[in-house]
Amino acid sequence: MSAPASTPLTGLIIAAHGRHYLADVDGRKLQCVTRGKKTNIAVGDVVNLKMTSEDQAVIESIAERQTLLYRSDQYKSKLLAANLTRLFIVVAPEPGFADDLISRSLVAAEAAGIDAHLILNKTDVVDSLDKARERLKTYTSLGYPLHEVSARTRPDEAVATLLPLLTGQSSIFIGQSGMGKSSLINLLVPDADIAVREISAALDTGKHTTTFTRLYDLHVPGAQSTIIDSPGFQEFGLYHLSEGMLERAFVEFKPYLGGCKFYNCRHLIEPQCAILTAVAEGKIAKFRHQLYGQLLHESAQTLY
Repeated sequence: MSAPASTPLTGLIIAAHGRHYLADVDGRKLQCVTRGKKTNIAVGDVVNLKMTSEDQAVIESIAERQTLLYRSDQYKSKLLAANLTRLFIVVAPEPGFADDLISRSLVAAEAAGIDAHLILNKTDVVDSLDKARERLKTYTSLGYPLHEVSARTRPDEAVATLLPLLTGQSSIFIGQSGMGKSSLINLLVPDADIAVREISAALDTGKHTTTFTRLYDLHVPGAQSTIIDSPGFQEFGLYHLSEGMLERAFVEFKPYLGGCKFYNCRHLIEPQCAILTAVAEGKIAKFRHQLYGQLLHESAQTLY
């Protein structure tokens, strides 16, 4: 069969694995590749496509992005998702969650202009619940909303809590492995397992279904609502953020920016630094300031 006429098409990238992508074009799923060795496509991207066969296409260009969430190390960056409006960090009382990962995720969201929320799942694990709540006060005191759910024991309540927050939004769930992200996704998207199998077959990823990011339509009447599930990860590098971006991405720094003696203050060891004074007075959490210093150090190591 000859290839169809190369009519330009617009599609939404709903899954990515390596340099292979799956695009949704008005409900039709197309396997896509980029020209050459480009890997600058993210789930959530709106792309212009050129058909190459009945179910395959090449990505010609990417529409302008509203937002882009990505992480980076010293050598390379990894795109997580594009055109997001809301980010949900999923944590649980058990296994223990890492404050470093939460803070880095929040900084990434602030730098990208994405609304960030926290979800405390597994509230049925009562022995560790109070301790988890206490630790999360650091973030709720900064204004980040916290939503408590139990996907396992109160699934209907979990859906009732989260669905209004997802309606009309382009959201992503991120977090460490074991926090119950997939359980929540399965509640919110009842046919998620079927969709994963279809996507895995199309991308030829076999059993490695947790190694790629994918987008689901929440099918909320009257509102375009999508949710992206990302693989669990333990690290969130932010080597791509500049010094100026970093100081503005820590929301608790904002009241003090511009109040330092020196206009080029780095808020590390400088005298008469408004940020350091706030840390000493307990107005800024010490571990958050330490992370800021670590991120500044990382941003100076970038090689890519």
